[in-house]
Amino acid sequence: MDSASPKAKIALRGDDGEIETVWAYDLGNGQFKLDNTPWYAYGVSWHDIVEAEPDEAGLLCFTRISAKSGNRTIRVLSDVPFTDQWLAKLLAVGVSYEGANRKYIGVNIPPGIDLGVVTSFLKSEGVEWEYADPTYDEVHGRAAP
Repeated sequence: MDSASPKAKIALRGDDGEIETVWAYDLGNGQFKLDNTPWYAYGVSWHDIVEAEPDEAGLLCFTRISAKSGNRTIRVLSDVPFTDQWLAKLLAVGVSYEGANRKYIGVNIPPGIDLGVVTSFLKSEGVEWEYADPTYDEVHGRAAP
């Protein structure tokens, strides 16, 4: 995809009914390639191919995943803003991130990076984080404590 490809906003609805919108490339025929790391939605990641249909107001709403990209998502939260130095250490692990703000970021883990390396780094840094894609249950086979 290049910057000339048409973009659309796709609504991802959470279990609580809240809606998060993410940018996506319009691939045609109701298929879209996500171009953001989701900050709130579970089970989807950057570059996943999803299907979406317009609701009664014309908002494109996620209906299902067509193809997983291999990317994974973890979310990191802090009471104080993350510093440039800390974010550089995060990038050095081989991931990328998008920040809702400097206290809440969605971390994209590319297919070639071991999920355990990233979670070990986050644990060693003592930051609050959660699995988003895969979910905690998918990683551990049980519900989060």
